[in-house]
Amino acid sequence: MAKAFASQGDLTEKKTSFTQVGEGLYAFTAEGDPNSGVIIGDDSVMVVEAQATPRLAAKVIECIRSVTDKPITHLALTHYHAVRVLGASAYGAREILMSDTARSMVVERGQEDWDSEFQRFPRLFQGHESIPGLTWPTTTFSDSMTVYLGNRRVDLMHLGRAHTAGDIVIHVPDQNVMFTGDIVEYHSACYCGDGHFADWGDTLDAIKWFDVDAIAPGRGDALVGKDMVNAAIENTRDFVDSTYRPAARVAARGGSLKEAWDAVRAECDPKFSDYAIYEHCLPFNVARAYDEARGLDHPRIWTAQRDIEMWEGLQA
Repeated sequence: MAKAFASQGDLTEKKTSFTQVGEGLYAFTAEGDPNSGVIIGDDSVMVVEAQATPRLAAKVIECIRSVTDKPITHLALTHYHAVRVLGASAYGAREILMSDTARSMVVERGQEDWDSEFQRFPRLFQGHESIPGLTWPTTTFSDSMTVYLGNRRVDLMHLGRAHTAGDIVIHVPDQNVMFTGDIVEYHSACYCGDGHFADWGDTLDAIKWFDVDAIAPGRGDALVGKDMVNAAIENTRDFVDSTYRPAARVAARGGSLKEAWDAVRAECDPKFSDYAIYEHCLPFNVARAYDEARGLDHPRIWTAQRDIEMWEGLQA
């Protein structure tokens, strides 16, 4: 490669925060690194997102133990990406919940995604030797399911494709709080390498319909209050649209991936270049936008080798 991926040079530890977003509800955030969520029920706890390794998951567990000693019984995974799911074993949860489509992504590309992300984001795989293998759900669903943690109702829903085909959100009605995974971000770039640009806006509209009081997003600070929630939703929409539009224009005239890269940079750099992981995501975002604009509805599998070939092509 002409130069390393931006993420390979991102070795600085991030400051973590544990923010209450509702009664018994918390967001574990880390300056643009993957977030996790915590839902405390009457007699047990559900964690949302596992982190990349058991070692990183231990940081989430430490925060949980600062507010409750109830057992962790459920782990909800909003989608499949290695950095989100491979720390699952640390929680000892009896139930691991995913959408049917997310499970199909583990089948189709689980190991390839692990190898790809491990290569390009070494800091997030601290303690990788403790990962026992791919994370598999114990329970899946197609559209929605409800879990009761005692009397606390937790609704898991697939509202549409966005960050991946299998995205779900988790809604806690008694506090009107939602955990959105990477469908919504806050001052962090969206990773769109497995995304569905044409559907993302409709899925954001579905989230907006709930008129929630707080969101624990996939990356970035917890969103508390309707103003902050709505601003983050619209900012995410702008990021996705600003990535897809210029790439689609290039694809429509038969231009190259490198031309799409230049066009997306021209539109996105002035607005988003200071966002967390912006440079990390950009080449993968452009490649997927270019593919979708040329009619490839199903995202191609990222492999360690494909990553390198794509990156070298953009440097030429």
